[in-house]
Amino acid sequence: MRLHRSLVHAVANALRYVFEDNHKADKVVERILRSNPKWGARDRGFIAENTYDMVRHWRRINEAIDFPSPSYEQIFAVWWILNSRDLPDWPELKGVNRRAVLANDRENQKIRAIRESLPDWLDELGESELGTKWDRELRSLNEHAELVLRVNSLKANRNGVEYFFHDIDVKTSRVNGADDALILDKRVNVFRTDAFKDGWIEVQDASSQQVAPFTQVEPGMRVIDACAGGGGKSLHLAALMENKGKILSLDTEEWKLKNLRTRASRGGIDIIECRTIDNAKAIKRLNNTADRVLLDVPCSGLGVLKRNPDAKWKLTPEMLEEVKATQANILQDYSAMVKAGGKLVYATCSILPSENMDQVFKFLEKNPEFTLEEQREIWPSEGFDGFFMARMVRKG
Repeated sequence: MRLHRSLVHAVANALRYVFEDNHKADKVVERILRSNPKWGARDRGFIAENTYDMVRHWRRINEAIDFPSPSYEQIFAVWWILNSRDLPDWPELKGVNRRAVLANDRENQKIRAIRESLPDWLDELGESELGTKWDRELRSLNEHAELVLRVNSLKANRNGVEYFFHDIDVKTSRVNGADDALILDKRVNVFRTDAFKDGWIEVQDASSQQVAPFTQVEPGMRVIDACAGGGGKSLHLAALMENKGKILSLDTEEWKLKNLRTRASRGGIDIIECRTIDNAKAIKRLNNTADRVLLDVPCSGLGVLKRNPDAKWKLTPEMLEEVKATQANILQDYSAMVKAGGKLVYATCSILPSENMDQVFKFLEKNPEFTLEEQREIWPSEGFDGFFMARMVRKG
């Protein structure tokens, strides 16, 4: 494959934004691609794929370098060598020794934290919590994420969406256990399609699509999605409820709820009410009011490294302890919203037991009025994001 300077420089700039300015990789890629509308689909794919892959394998790449203070273009050259590619004779790529890079990498393959590219502390933590499972899941987390859609059953059906994409030369496949999920066989900008604009589809990973059905909602119920964020699960809950009943979608960030309102309108949903949580009184006013409460709590995000690979470089042990304290507080405070006989679902996109079942056990010890009904773990090695969910019942 022939390299083009403008594309390599674009990747270098993206990496600079991620690692020096601490911006999120997905937002950086989006901004870089918007900066030059003349790039075609192949160019845009090159920039996005190489940026994500280099962020994903950042430690492996840098550990193979045999000289100090490399430029981002030279780091790209190392990545290109590791992919068995030939380098062009550009001045900005000089100084990279192919033989030394490959020799270093061969030696580094013996060290898991370098081979799988993550910080030492995180590798040690994963092994301590998951034991022999850690190797398999860590390998899976370095794979590419599938592009998965959720068909909005209020406006479309899976057959119709399959036909739509077939007509634009995009193949789809179904997912066992996710009735509304479709995998696209190639990357396309689905947000520009009529299927998206007309509210037929949302982009949502197949594992994330398991959470709303796990909540066991029914039409006419009063449901609280207490950590709604952008609202993907609120939208799915509304579809499962056939747009009948009431969903309160709560978050501390108003801008996220604004986005949810737009998405709900496009999806033909009018049972979602968005509320910003800005004080403890707002929570207490909702005590004993909900048939179902979903707590998709903040977490480390270790289950979704396939699509957010930069998270492993930004997470610290201190941040992980803070997020676990937040999880425990949310679980304790928001559980009071559940009516007697109602159900509470605790969910994370982490694979660490300390964020998952350990939190549930601690909560149940303090709150005997709740009993565990079911728990489920979805592992990245199953092909999609890693997720955890536990459903608890409040005694009548």
